[in-house]
Amino acid sequence: MAFVIVAEFLLGAIALGILLCTVVLFVEITAAVIGYGAPRPQEGERRPIAVLMPAHNESAVIATAIRSVLPQLAVHDRLVVIADNCSDETAVIAAAEGAEVVVRTDFARRGKGYALDLGVRHLESTPSDVVLIVDADCHVSPGALDHLVRLCCKTNRPVQAIYLMQAGPEARLNMRIAEFAWLVKNKVRPLGLDRLGLPCQLTGTGMAFPWGWLSKATLATGHIVEDLKLGLDLARAGAAPLLCPEALVTSNFPTSGDGIKSQRTRWEHGHLGVILGDAAHLFLDGVRGRNADLLALVLDLCVPPTALLALLVVAIWTSCAILFYLSAAAWPLGLASLAALLMGASVLMSWRAYGRHIMTFGTLLLSIVYPLWKIPLYLRFLVARQVDWVRSKRD
Repeated sequence: MAFVIVAEFLLGAIALGILLCTVVLFVEITAAVIGYGAPRPQEGERRPIAVLMPAHNESAVIATAIRSVLPQLAVHDRLVVIADNCSDETAVIAAAEGAEVVVRTDFARRGKGYALDLGVRHLESTPSDVVLIVDADCHVSPGALDHLVRLCCKTNRPVQAIYLMQAGPEARLNMRIAEFAWLVKNKVRPLGLDRLGLPCQLTGTGMAFPWGWLSKATLATGHIVEDLKLGLDLARAGAAPLLCPEALVTSNFPTSGDGIKSQRTRWEHGHLGVILGDAAHLFLDGVRGRNADLLALVLDLCVPPTALLALLVVAIWTSCAILFYLSAAAWPLGLASLAALLMGASVLMSWRAYGRHIMTFGTLLLSIVYPLWKIPLYLRFLVARQVDWVRSKRD
């Protein structure tokens, strides 16, 4: 009897935690789908900018990225490529395309954060009003920089573009599902937060910062999700990032199996590591400082990656159903069932409003098996977590 009581309350507590995650997800997606909400800040003037482009062995793609940026720059703007520990022709190609190039060689300190820190230090003698960060494998849509800069100048806060990864028309089923999951994470949920009048997470590229904020930020780290950490640190300091829905930056998923595996491991292990290592104290900081923006970002942070959340929902529902069969304990099963309902509704609403160009309804139904394919990735987080930055192999 005592075992049943303990199991009931343990499963009930876990089900409640998972339910809270699905509630946050459902609220964000509902706000995005409804399509209206809090008034958005107006855009301001267009001040001089510097674009930092960190690049590690990006000779195959950096010319395309530079060509998407240069036409959007004004006379006094700068494009600075940081060729970071490169063993290819990245620096030569960037210079030939018209970029200002800084070369960094330090094999003991690897990671995008160190490259960005060098870029900021390079700008210190003649700083621009706004600094943008664009990855070397990205395409910046026409007009995106102008929207980012004007919103940044008006609000004096960091601004994030919508950043989407694309799988291509001939992509396999799992890659189309991954593209949809990325769209939910980087477009649908941030749009929902924006329409609720709340900030969004930084997603790594297509970011604009007032010089005063970026120059004081701690960038020189090898953290594998340095962008996520930076956004949370800025929110704690009173400058939570805002979404700029008018600005779009795109990139392609790696085509090699090793590249896909490396990329997903870095993103998801990094995200889970921040949840476990930082969420609690960030939440307390938000409460103590009455910082509603930080609290909103912490709640958003605590929603696990979509595939993992789906696995957790299925696991807790199954466990609670078994407990109900054995002991008639109904309330844990009720919480788990509500979590499953909200999870399913969130995915369906996202697909119907934003994802039908990526996959059909039949493919969406097949995506139920997608989380199973990612179980090894999550098991590795428990036994061999990735903590060092590793570039994804692209082809």
